[in-house]
Amino acid sequence: MNAAAPTPHSPAGSAQATLRRLILYVLLFALVVITAVGLSGLLERLFSTGALVAAADVETVARSLAFTLIGGPLAALLWWLVWRRLDDAAERGSAGWGVYLSAVYLVSLIAAVTGLLAAASSLIGSREPLWYSPLSNGIVWAAVWILHRWMWRHPVKRPEALDDIPAVIGWVFGLLVGGVGAINALGSLLDVAIRGQMSLTPEVEGWWQPVLRAVVWTIGGILVWWWHWIRGSGRKMASALVDVALIGVGIFAAGITALGGAGVVVFVLLRIAFDRNDPLSELLAPLGPAAAAAAIGVLIWRYYRVSGAQRSARTRRAGRLVTSGVALAAAATGVGVVINAALAMAVSPLAGGGTRTLLLGGLSSLVVGGPVWWRAWQPLNQPQTAEEIPPGRRVYLVAFFGISAAVALVAVLVIGYRLFVFLLGEATGGSLLERIRSPLGFMVAAGLVAAYHFAQWRREHALLAAAARANAPTIDEVILVTASDPGQLSEAIAAATGAHVTVWTRADAGGMLPAEPSPEDGLTDRVIGALGGVTATHVLLLVGPPNGQTSRIDVIPLAAPRLSSRSVATERFVK
Repeated sequence: MNAAAPTPHSPAGSAQATLRRLILYVLLFALVVITAVGLSGLLERLFSTGALVAAADVETVARSLAFTLIGGPLAALLWWLVWRRLDDAAERGSAGWGVYLSAVYLVSLIAAVTGLLAAASSLIGSREPLWYSPLSNGIVWAAVWILHRWMWRHPVKRPEALDDIPAVIGWVFGLLVGGVGAINALGSLLDVAIRGQMSLTPEVEGWWQPVLRAVVWTIGGILVWWWHWIRGSGRKMASALVDVALIGVGIFAAGITALGGAGVVVFVLLRIAFDRNDPLSELLAPLGPAAAAAAIGVLIWRYYRVSGAQRSARTRRAGRLVTSGVALAAAATGVGVVINAALAMAVSPLAGGGTRTLLLGGLSSLVVGGPVWWRAWQPLNQPQTAEEIPPGRRVYLVAFFGISAAVALVAVLVIGYRLFVFLLGEATGGSLLERIRSPLGFMVAAGLVAAYHFAQWRREHALLAAAARANAPTIDEVILVTASDPGQLSEAIAAATGAHVTVWTRADAGGMLPAEPSPEDGLTDRVIGALGGVTATHVLLLVGPPNGQTSRIDVIPLAAPRLSSRSVATERFVK
C-alpha cells in the first residue's frame, strides 16, 4: 500500500499561482469593461434612432458589435473558469479575487450612478434632452454592478481578503455625490433668495430647474450612501480601512468644506461692511454657495464626529488631530495673508481697495480657523506627564513641523530669488519690500507654526525620556548569596528589578539546602522591599540562615571593581 506523501510548500509554486491569478483577473476585468462598453453603445444606438441599428455611423456600430459579440463570450468563458476555481479556499482567500471585485465594483458603481442620474437630470428643463447616452451607460453598468455585488455577497465564494473595500467604496462615493449635490441645490436656492432677480440668467429656464437637477443628484447620492452605510452595515465594520475612510472623508474633507465655506461667508460680510467698492450683486455672488458649503460640511462633519465617538479611542484621537490640523492650516494661511496686507499698507499707505480686500480675506480665514483650532487642540490643556500623551500625538507634531518647515524653506528660497533679481536687475518694478511681502508673510506664519510644534515635541520628548529613566532598571546585576534553594527568590528579583541574578551558595549552611521558602514566610517580599531604594549598578545581596523565625537580609551596593570579576569573586567568597 502506497501512501502519498504531502507536497511541501514551494515558493516557485506560490509565485506561479500569484502570477496566474494576476493574469486571469486583469484579463477578466478588461473583458468585462470591453463588453459593457459594447453593450452600452448598442443600447445607445437603439434608444437614439429607434430604427435600423446600422443605418449610420458604421464604424461606431461595428466597434460596439465587435466588443459585444467577441468580448462578451470571452468574458463569460473566463468568468466561468474563475468561478469554478473559487471552490478552493486558497482562491477565495487570495488578494487577487478581492482586488478584482473591488475594482469592478468601483467602476460599475460610478458609471451606473452617474449615468442614471445624468439621464434623470437631463429631463428637467431641456427642450431636447440627451438622455439616451447616459441612460444606456447606466443600465449596462448597473447590471454589471448587480452581478458583482451578488458575487461579493455570495455565501460560499465571497472574497475572504479585502472584503470590506466594496462597502467603503459605496458609502464614500455616495457621500461625495450626495454632498456635492446638496451644496449645489442649497447654494442655488440661497443665491436666488439672497440676490433675487440679480442671480437669474437671461436663459429660458427658470430658477427652480438647476435646483431640481441638483436635488436629483442629492437623492441619488444619499440612496447609495444609505444602501452601503446603513443597510449594508458599513458603519458596523471595525476595520482600519473604515476608520481611515471615516476620518479622511467625514472629518478631513467635510472639515475643509465647512471651514472654506465659513471663511468665504465671513469674507463677504466683511467686504459688505468695509470694502464696498464693487457692486452689491458681485459682492453677494459667492455668499449663497459658501453658506451652503459651510452648512453641508458642518452637517457631515458633525455626523461622523458623533459616529466616530462610538468607535475606538485611536479613531477618536485621530479625528481630533485631523480637525486641529485643518483648522491650523486655515489660521496659519490667514496670518500669512494678514502680514502680506500689512506690509503692502506699509509700503503704500494710500493703497486702494485691493490691499483692503486682501486684508479682509486674511482676517476671515484667521477668524474661522483660529477658534476651531483652539477648541480642537486646547493649547492651555496640554499633557503634563508622559502618561497623558496619547499615541499618535507625536507623529502629528512631527508631521506639522515638517510641513510648515518645508513651506518656510520654499518661502525663503522665493525671497532669496526676488532679492537677487532686485539687486542684479534694473531698479524698476517696485521696492524690495513690495516684491518679497507675499513670501515673507507665509515664511513668518510657517515659521511660527514650525517653532510651536517643535517646542511641543521637545517638551513631550523630555517628559517621555524622564519617564523612561524612571521606569528603567536601576540595578544591572544582583549577586545573591543564600543558603536556601534560590529558584523562586532569583526569579522574583529578576522580575522586580530587571537585573541579571548571579547565585552563590553559602558555605556555612553545612552542605544542607533548606527547602525553597514558601510564599507565606514573606522572605521574597522582604528581599524585594530591601532592593527597592538601591540604585547601584552591582548589588551584593546576603540572605542569612533563619535566626529564629526570620532570615537576615543584607544589601550591599558595590562600586565598580578595579580587579577582574574573577579576582573579586575569588578574593571575597572563596577565602
